[in-house]
Amino acid sequence: MKAIAGKLTNFEVYDYLMETPACTQTLEIITNFSDQCEDFKLAKAEILNIINIRPSSTVNLASILEEPSERGIDKKAKEGILKLVEALLPSPPIVEARGENEEEETEEGEQLATAVLR
Repeated sequence: MKAIAGKLTNFEVYDYLMETPACTQTLEIITNFSDQCEDFKLAKAEILNIINIRPSSTVNLASILEEPSERGIDKKAKEGILKLVEALLPSPPIVEARGENEEEETEEGEQLATAVLR
């Protein structure tokens, strides 16, 4: 039982991924992106983080790359990586956030519907 409790289930991993930019990606997209990244001399972990996070600026990308200047990853290379991200990785779906007013309206509407049904 302890072994099971320490592991994530497939459903937990799936649920987590559905809330990240990686939710719209396929194996083909990931493979293609990984192949295109070979020219930039990125580590596998960096490629995976780029796929999972889908950075949209050099600031976001800089937090993923480990010691880029020592490996020859300059500003031009970072911009090239971001162009690949934009071209090859699909945008995550837009999720509308519910504001407090919407929640209050929903609660009031449910209360009103309940009162009418009684």
